[in-house]
Amino acid sequence: MMRRVMIEFLIVSFLVAAAATAVIGGNVTYDHRALVIDGKRRVLVSGSIHYPRSTPDMWAGLIQKSKEGGLDVIETYVFWNLHEPTKNQYDFEGRKDLVKFVKLVADAGLYVHLRIGPYVCAEWNYGGFPVWLHFVPGIELRTDNEPFKAEMKRFTAKIVDMMKEEKLYASQGGPIILSQIENEYGNIDSAYGPAAKTYIKWAASMATSLDTGVPWVMCQQTDAPDPIIDTCNGFYCDGYTPNSKNKPTMWTENWTGWFLSFGGAVPYRPVEDIAFAVARFYQRGGTFQNYYMYHGGTNFGRSTGGPFIATSYDYDAPLDEYGAPRQPKWGHLKDLHKAIKLCEEALLATDPATTSLGNNLEASVYKTSSGCAAFLANVDTKSDATVNFKGNSYHLPAWSVSILPDCKNVVFNTAKINSASTIRRFVATSVRNDLSASEALSSDWSYVSEPVGISSDNAFDKQGLVEQINTTADQSDFLWYSLSIDIKGDEPFLQDGSQTVLQVKSLGHVLQLFVNGQLEGSAIGNANNPEVSKDIPITLKPGKNKLDLLSVTVGLKNYGAFFDKAGAGITGPVQLKGLKNGSTVDLSSQRWTYQVGLKGEALGLHTGGSSLWVSGSSVPKSQPLIWYKTNFDAPAGDNPIAIDFTGMGKGEAWVNGESIGRYWPSYSSPNSGCADSCSYKGPYGSSKCLKNCGKPSQTLYHVPRSWLKPSGNILVLFEEIGGNPTQISFATQQLESLCSRVSESHSLPVEAWAQDKKSRRKSKSKPRVSFECPHPNQVIDSIKFASFGTPQGKCGSFSHGECRSTDALSILQKACIGSRTCNIEVSTATFGDPCVGVVKSLAVEASCA
Repeated sequence: MMRRVMIEFLIVSFLVAAAATAVIGGNVTYDHRALVIDGKRRVLVSGSIHYPRSTPDMWAGLIQKSKEGGLDVIETYVFWNLHEPTKNQYDFEGRKDLVKFVKLVADAGLYVHLRIGPYVCAEWNYGGFPVWLHFVPGIELRTDNEPFKAEMKRFTAKIVDMMKEEKLYASQGGPIILSQIENEYGNIDSAYGPAAKTYIKWAASMATSLDTGVPWVMCQQTDAPDPIIDTCNGFYCDGYTPNSKNKPTMWTENWTGWFLSFGGAVPYRPVEDIAFAVARFYQRGGTFQNYYMYHGGTNFGRSTGGPFIATSYDYDAPLDEYGAPRQPKWGHLKDLHKAIKLCEEALLATDPATTSLGNNLEASVYKTSSGCAAFLANVDTKSDATVNFKGNSYHLPAWSVSILPDCKNVVFNTAKINSASTIRRFVATSVRNDLSASEALSSDWSYVSEPVGISSDNAFDKQGLVEQINTTADQSDFLWYSLSIDIKGDEPFLQDGSQTVLQVKSLGHVLQLFVNGQLEGSAIGNANNPEVSKDIPITLKPGKNKLDLLSVTVGLKNYGAFFDKAGAGITGPVQLKGLKNGSTVDLSSQRWTYQVGLKGEALGLHTGGSSLWVSGSSVPKSQPLIWYKTNFDAPAGDNPIAIDFTGMGKGEAWVNGESIGRYWPSYSSPNSGCADSCSYKGPYGSSKCLKNCGKPSQTLYHVPRSWLKPSGNILVLFEEIGGNPTQISFATQQLESLCSRVSESHSLPVEAWAQDKKSRRKSKSKPRVSFECPHPNQVIDSIKFASFGTPQGKCGSFSHGECRSTDALSILQKACIGSRTCNIEVSTATFGDPCVGVVKSLAVEASCA
């Protein structure tokens, strides 16, 4: 009885703490176990939300859903190139309003981890560095280099001063409890030689000298100098040990999925594996863990790095790209966080005592004078096990952890999902009152043809081939290389009927060749090898011939030693070649004419302005280098909006002048590497679980509602390689189904266990199915499927097993229809016993309206 009373006291304490609505800043330090806030150790759960990857109108909702999901901390990088695109010219407006974002986190009662970097990686263009750094005399990035250190210190101090001015550090009563300097430098520092060590010491000293009043961390930096805390990044960090016995074990990036590349399949990570990794981390002494990403969002504009990183940065995160909870991932992790917080007092009072329960089986116990918490782990990748612990028997599925906040009752197992799952789909919708959804954008297009080759007065000549980044400073994706050649007819490469090709080698990323104004061929790299090398057959005429090569970048490199020196563009050789006779003429050293960017960019066509637009029914299709424009009304309702770019090739799109990013639906993923299902058991890697093989990497592109007016919106596309704009359509995200599947053998859900004291006093407490319509004005309008027994399949494709109750559907309909929420006990007392001696489950699929 005393044990139950103690547990109930812990539960009430946890629920009261969770109800807090304001962060009270204070003194933040650390010891060997945890961060210490106002003299009290804390177990903290964090999640990454990058403010520029969503819009300000989304921020409060994302933060609130994070809080409801059990987070204590919101982590974000600070993006240097976003805020200082030109040296000493700062921008903190709109999606760049860092102060507003931090204040919204504080308003929700959560803490902030501000990862200043200022190198961020993050699949962000140039790793977050402004490209103007590249042109600072004598500079070498990320090493003991005086010009770089001066710029890095100046920007870091700028951000710290901004936060201080707004009193946002915890030492000032604000929400920021941690800051980070540098980022994953330890992965690549050996390439920089001895200067790497002196640089890291300088960076640590520089950061701490800024006197923020909160600790600083360095992730993936085992030699982080005191007092900097070194932290772990990865899919698993349960074996991580900090470089000092005086520092806590912290996990700054737990990758909830992986990023998407154009030309790649879509990665995902099963939630059972994420929960296993998190539970193992806290089991073995960790006290701070951050999900990267908790909300991934969208790479608007030209912000993607890589190169070849897609516009969607969904990351299979608990909150999807559009901000909706991804179920059951969000809910299962929410239950995990509650279970961990029920153990918080014991976790913080002592170090774990870990013992073996058998092969690949272990128990970690946190025992104090006033209580006890335990974690039982089965790290076998195949076999379930039954273990005896403190005189009781426990079933442990393979690759799972059970959490016992009282060292007796299991409130959560990482492999057993009690939370609801959902199916969300994008449904085509009309954006004109006079058109159906399927005809949403089928007419009223106007266009402008982008000139092939040189069209600007700012073009310049230069002997030989130029490197692209040094030439464009990344002010545009595009650089024209133009050359005129005279053909007499007696050239060696034309003899013997030889087929003439132009051999082009480029550092990437995309190349198009025009001969006498006509597209003759193209070549593209990929995420693993952005470089381009191709022989393109061409036809030359007697006399003067014009060669125009358009080199296109798809985001600048963001990771690796000396990534800033990777370069891009056509560096050669470029040569005419006869295939039969093998003769060549090298054109690389001739005098080329260059143009940075496009005429349409210079004219600002992305805004929809200009008198050059041509209207009518003869809009060109399947032709390269075309600007398109149309008008549309905002889709009705408040559901998230996307554009389906099926039918287009590659380009960029703008809505009311705001770039929704690069689109590339014509680039499909390989046909192999995907599977219908992916086991959560065993170590996860970025290529383990893939879907969408043989299909376009991305067809749907997010259009934030805050960018739209009720009517009169302007959509502008620049199509690079050829597409049909009349095929694209708008779509809205709809909740199609709510599902839940719970077994009799599941432990009592942690939420019910935490709230229903009476049921816990019963010796036969039962698990429950629980689900809720996401919108406050919605109710459950139908039960699409219900089966108690041995149902098969998954949400959207459930089927009855050999064992089934004939009353399940009618019982669920009576209990749920017309209500926003439904909660029902999974037991034979509710549904009868259709097969005695068999462990039964309840599977339900419902819809809301």
